Amino acid sequence: MDMLVRKHPMPEIADFVSSLRDAFGDATIDEAIARGKAGEPTFLAREAGRTIGTQSIDNFNCWTADDSVHNRRYCKGCDGSCVGTAVRCSQRR
Repeated sequence: MDMLVRKHPMPEIADFVSSLRDAFGDATIDEAIARGKAGEPTFLAREAGRTIGTQSIDNFNCWTADDSVHNRRYCKGCDGSCVGTAVRCSQRR
């Protein structure tokens, strides 16, 4: 039986939210998303022309992914584990 596989309309956000769920648990993330959808500035996601949630008035406590995230390049053979550390992957070898 063939199954219809639907692509998520916001795949990068879905991957990011999945990693947040792993780190903070489903209940915490579900609450933040629900509150954001209800008008509180607890969650805002934008991807591919879609927006979900509520924007913060001051944008002070926000994480944003600009084109530099989408166009990121790692060193040859890098798995990305050096990102956010003081040691580059080329220095670990």
